Amino acid sequence: MTTSVFFNNFASSQEQNLLENLIIESIRIYGQDMFYCPRTLNHYDDVYGEDDISSYDSAHQIEMYIKSIDGFSGDNDFMSKFGVEIRDQVIFSMAQRVFDMDVGTATSQTRPNEGDIIYFPLNGKSFIVRYVNKFEMFYQLGALQTWEVTCELFEYSHEVFNTGIPEIDSIQQVFSTNQLDWVVMDENGKFITDESSNIIVRENSSIEDITPNSDNYEIQQESETFIDFSEMDPFSEGAL
Repeated sequence: MTTSVFFNNFASSQEQNLLENLIIESIRIYGQDMFYCPRTLNHYDDVYGEDDISSYDSAHQIEMYIKSIDGFSGDNDFMSKFGVEIRDQVIFSMAQRVFDMDVGTATSQTRPNEGDIIYFPLNGKSFIVRYVNKFEMFYQLGALQTWEVTCELFEYSHEVFNTGIPEIDSIQQVFSTNQLDWVVMDENGKFITDESSNIIVRENSSIEDITPNSDNYEIQQESETFIDFSEMDPFSEGAL
């Protein structure tokens, strides 16, 4: 015996389009507007498989459905040897056709990529894509209609933001430890220096102000108790 030819419509494009339209309409009714920020790899290392200085140069508004209706999942907040870590996870679902129209046409991406960022305006947080599942719904009527992305709360690590959305670009302005991001510039975009040609930076530009739990000063004070660099620093350029 074989399946019924009257109900087995896996090859019917009309049925597939109808289901896809219903999914898109459901997401637009019950979903939220997000901003999808594709990652640009500037100095990709083929050996380590990572990019030291990635950038996010655009943001595309797209509607998504929040599957984590019971709240954030993941490891949540916990105390590690490096201090308090927040590892909230959230799962978003988006229609493949909508992604192609809103993001793919502008970036030539065929799918959401790991490392991209999704900005969640409802709580003002940014989440980085960790895993993309295209089998959220397994071949309903013979086709795939959605992407399911598992995201984790984004931790800033020297990325460059130039998306044009102030709420997203402020991540670099607030958390960057690069001195050039805190420098004072004139109306022509040139660095302002003092009489000794040292650049002038804004207040709260030190690592202690940006990351209160960094403990840089305490570590330096502790190291000086058992390492004496008063006569010669073995790590300096002039050391023999």
